Amino acid sequence: MNTALQVNRTVVTLVIQHKARADSLANYEQWLKRTVSAARRQPGHLDANVIRPDDGGLHYTTVVRFADSSLLQAWLDSTERQALVEEVLPLIEGGDHIQVHEDPEFWFTPPSVSAPQPPRWKQALLTYLVICPMTMIIPQLLAPFFARFAQLGGVITSNLIVNVFVILPVVFYIMPWVTRRCANWLRG
Repeated sequence: MNTALQVNRTVVTLVIQHKARADSLANYEQWLKRTVSAARRQPGHLDANVIRPDDGGLHYTTVVRFADSSLLQAWLDSTERQALVEEVLPLIEGGDHIQVHEDPEFWFTPPSVSAPQPPRWKQALLTYLVICPMTMIIPQLLAPFFARFAQLGGVITSNLIVNVFVILPVVFYIMPWVTRRCANWLRG
């Protein structure tokens, strides 16, 4: 499957949705594990999350992030991924559905295309609850570093360094984890 992407230098998210066949769940899970491992070996891969169905469900959503769209496109066009897609088709109903997202608000995009976006106040509250502690803890943790290397302790330089240690974990690890844990509240 060739999906055209615009080349840019921002984090890009690939969302893959499958409905596994009930009689193929074990085989699908094995395939999924191998496929996520294969994606992790690709240049520019940042992380992958699998959202498994609730009890008795069959709908899987896999979210894969890449450093930029050209690296994601290389993975989408690779013969390895094409072979994996061909292998999974007998295990799923309705085919291999992918979406590409380049917007930063994708943290809050529900796995189901038909589900509404969570209310903005819930997005803001959840973001505040994640970022606020980080902006209080990280400067305290870095204070000894700035004391030792005074040339990096200036107002601008120290803020740039602190922001890196706040933003990167929030974007790549904390917010994806928190939004998965709070999915029911966000949708409710």
